[in-house]
Amino acid sequence: MAYLKSVVTLFAVSCLGLAAFSLASEQLYTAPAVAEGEVFFLETFEKGWDKRWRKTEDEKFTGEWAVERGEDPEGLLGDEGLVLQNKARHHGIVAPFSAPLDVTDKELVVQYEVRLQQGLDCGGAYLKLLTATPDGPSKIDADTPYTIMFGPDKCGTDSKVHFIFRHESPVTHEIEEKHADPRPAIKTDTLSHLYTLHVKPDNSFEIFIDQESVKSGSLLTDFKPPVNPPKEIDDPTDFKPAGWVDDKTIPDPDATKPDDWDESEPAQIPDPDAVKPEGWLDDAEDLIPDPEAVKPADWDDEEDGEWDAPLVPNPACEEIGCGEWKPKMIPNPKYKGKWSPPQIDNPLYKGEWSARKVQNPNYFEDDHPHNFKPMGAVGFELWTMSNKIAFDNILITHDKAVADRYAEQTWRKKFDVQDAHEKARIAEQRAKQKPAYDDTWVGRATELYDAFMEYAAEQPEVVFFTGLVGVLFPFVALFLCTRSPASRPSTPPPSLASDSDADSDGAASVPEPKADEPA
Repeated sequence: MAYLKSVVTLFAVSCLGLAAFSLASEQLYTAPAVAEGEVFFLETFEKGWDKRWRKTEDEKFTGEWAVERGEDPEGLLGDEGLVLQNKARHHGIVAPFSAPLDVTDKELVVQYEVRLQQGLDCGGAYLKLLTATPDGPSKIDADTPYTIMFGPDKCGTDSKVHFIFRHESPVTHEIEEKHADPRPAIKTDTLSHLYTLHVKPDNSFEIFIDQESVKSGSLLTDFKPPVNPPKEIDDPTDFKPAGWVDDKTIPDPDATKPDDWDESEPAQIPDPDAVKPEGWLDDAEDLIPDPEAVKPADWDDEEDGEWDAPLVPNPACEEIGCGEWKPKMIPNPKYKGKWSPPQIDNPLYKGEWSARKVQNPNYFEDDHPHNFKPMGAVGFELWTMSNKIAFDNILITHDKAVADRYAEQTWRKKFDVQDAHEKARIAEQRAKQKPAYDDTWVGRATELYDAFMEYAAEQPEVVFFTGLVGVLFPFVALFLCTRSPASRPSTPPPSLASDSDADSDGAASVPEPKADEPA
């Protein structure tokens, strides 16, 4: 049985590995072409990428970038991506647009792949669409103005997909970051994942991970702080009067402590009804030297001092107990605690004070926040404690269908290959971790049970219906075999009915014997 199961497991692992290899070998990847005008920006990091992207020259940004193949599990043959090379460093790189991106009254779709090849402990993997300037912008650092920030970020257990846009007040011209809230969690495994942002001219937005919606809402109602400020604000010149009383209750000034109030009683006392268990070992210690401990061979009493065995719980104390016995503590029925006068309504109470409201001088109402400031470049400005974060297939378009179609031609194929490799790796690990079974009836029974449970986890529907038939069949068979004669058909078979025509006196007719036959 063990040999047979090993053969089956090895065959399954080989099939998964062969499937992963065939997927990779059959798909020598080249970036698919897009029709002219379908996309505003597309970067697949093929030949010439270093002429389109500029690394930040700021001395603070010492992190390196490279375009290279992915780590195991690999994706499509020939496919490469932009890979962040160093952890605990600042990384910056930017690709200027050939012309500013203006999304006034247009849809905006931003889509790109992220692969956390060595996980993400603390840091970001988001991109920024930089605000257009007369010179590009041509660089990116922590102070470079951006219009939109989108993508995954994680530190410890705090995992989120950012969608932040910077909005300018038409009154004060101050720029404020608006954060989508709440924020969906990121994908934390080591496979390639697709992050997509879709914003429409009606101010609705939607975030997708691997082409599945994870967050949707409105630019007007689902961001903190909100786009539009309140119409009224607290008057900054209004202050609470010095004599204003906002204590609703006060201690009763006429109350006195009762004469029998005893503040000395403790909150708990020993249980007077408790009895020391019989067999309690008063003189035994809770901890004793480990009787199985052995002094190390290299122990030197002169240099290391006298060796003492480590202390372990005394097994004699486990059943009943040992040491000084004390009764358990119970609530003291006489306990009253420190006396304080009861609270009464404050006759001077005026209510909760609040400043009067005045018109907000900075109030405005922007009904079209989707008309973002023009954008002049896309870039990454990151600090992370993980390296080998890979980016690929950055696409910006005004048509979600174009982004979906391109994802099927790129990310979907890549993910399927990586997923097949990962499943084969997991299956191989599980095969190596299979327990060894004894060559006894108990071991064989355990092996059969484990095999059944593994099959049930993989094929629950088959197991359910097989079990259902197995349970119902005996009852159906028993019902059919034990039916009473009265419930069976009473009409005899035709072959017998023709010979059972009775005479008028009830005797059955008997055929006459032939002449040459004895009567």
